[in-house]
Amino acid sequence: MNWTTHDVFNQVSELRDYDLLATDPALSEAIRRDGAEWAVPQLSHYARLMGQSETYELAAMANRHTPELHGFDMRGRRIDQVEFHPAWHQLMAMYRGEGLISLPFKERKAGRWTAWATGFYLHGQIEQGTLCPATMTQACIPLLQREPPLWALLGSKLYSDAYDPRDLPVAQKDSIWIGMGMTEKQGGSDVRANTTVATPVAGGGRGQEYLLRGHKWFFSAPMCDAHLVVARVGEGGPFACFYVPRWRPDGSKNAVNIQRLKDKVGNRSNSSSEVEFHDAWGVLMGEEGHGIRTIIEMATFTRLNCVVGSSAILRQALVQAIAYARERHAFGKALAEQPLMRAVLADMALESEAALVLLMRLARAYERDDTPAERAWKRMMTPAAKFWVCKRAVELTGETMEVLGGNGYILDGIVGRLFLEAPVNSIWEGSGNVMCLDVLRALAREPEAAQALLAELAPVALREPLLKALLQSLTAMVTTAPEALEALGRIFVQQMVLLAQGCLLRQHAPACVADAFIATRLGAAGQGGRVAGAIDVRGLDVPAILERALPR
Repeated sequence: MNWTTHDVFNQVSELRDYDLLATDPALSEAIRRDGAEWAVPQLSHYARLMGQSETYELAAMANRHTPELHGFDMRGRRIDQVEFHPAWHQLMAMYRGEGLISLPFKERKAGRWTAWATGFYLHGQIEQGTLCPATMTQACIPLLQREPPLWALLGSKLYSDAYDPRDLPVAQKDSIWIGMGMTEKQGGSDVRANTTVATPVAGGGRGQEYLLRGHKWFFSAPMCDAHLVVARVGEGGPFACFYVPRWRPDGSKNAVNIQRLKDKVGNRSNSSSEVEFHDAWGVLMGEEGHGIRTIIEMATFTRLNCVVGSSAILRQALVQAIAYARERHAFGKALAEQPLMRAVLADMALESEAALVLLMRLARAYERDDTPAERAWKRMMTPAAKFWVCKRAVELTGETMEVLGGNGYILDGIVGRLFLEAPVNSIWEGSGNVMCLDVLRALAREPEAAQALLAELAPVALREPLLKALLQSLTAMVTTAPEALEALGRIFVQQMVLLAQGCLLRQHAPACVADAFIATRLGAAGQGGRVAGAIDVRGLDVPAILERALPR
């Protein structure tokens, strides 16, 4: 007997096999606006590659088959090797092969940072773990360029677009990856609490050899060919930054011993570890006493990547939610036709485009960085955007799971992975409070930079009552005494980001998007606590917003 209890219908598979760029008008507009049209052929190809079912499956496999630590070989010799699934290597090769690691530094064309941000944004929609080593490798380039002996050794390997997964000394490799080591058990984000000690082999000084002894509580990713590590010079001495390779110059394995891999909530494809330095060999970068300043410069770049990565998560969550809601039927019609669901989807679409327009403005600032306003975008708005956009991704990936219902609350598809992935960008490179304090420190050091940023936004803000009121509020808060402003840090930073997003959308997005964002974020209904979809859509062009978010 052929048993058939029911037919399967009204089940909607996740969206795959689509062009991530062609279906994103806001992204295409940003590329043209910033003069990055020269990169469109390459980015279009990568967008199609990322959208293929095969790439989605690679991402799923890389996260299902997590890295494994092999501390010793069969005869007890210490090897500290991490084994990855082949899907990890394929995804790493895809990204490296696009030249995105070195693009902003190797290329001199206008729009290079926008082109890079687009490539990162496309990759991050499908798989985020592989972007961790890519982020750190990219961020170390400007630091290493200031160290001529190291740059002579490493420069061509950092600029290489070849993927070389071999575990060999740097001199024998075609390309390399570089990580970073800051966090220790007792300090977390408070790097000044670190206790790892570096002792000079000879006289010491810039470019000289040191031996490091201590630990790192989060060391990502341990199979990188080298790490930039913060340590004290001598017990209780000044902080310095050191280049610590996986292999010593004589070909022996460096004494960076992996204790274990972290069993993380998300970011499963990527390996994060705890390590101990047993007199690990390293080279001093810069001057003694400048270590925290050096590593914070690196973090400025990696924080931008957190913003782009979370924006990518928001975009993919939105796309999956809209695609699902258009095909899934309940109570007699498609979910996307239900008024309350349309409010949720429209709210998510506004958040996604606001994140995109902000990250692209930040990318332009990294390319220029030649005026007080540009430096303010880079120095103040980057941590502000990291605070806000990363938190929005955490909330709205949860909302996406709810759109899909039980189908979203499983790990077989991408939506559950997006939800688990989202929090890492809020935590890595400094939690929300750390970002707010960083903004306030920048404000205290360079109040003129904040004034320059507000002055840039003023011509747009002063034409809109809601934006004008927010601008006036921020202008007053800038003059608040630092000790009083710290308690208001989250309010201040949130208002900074919303003002920037509102002004940027008014400048660059269709009126239906800008009007809706300003009304729902700054109007009376947007004040105070709110949840996604708790917006008044009367008077908003919801069909136009959703069609722009994902054209049919």
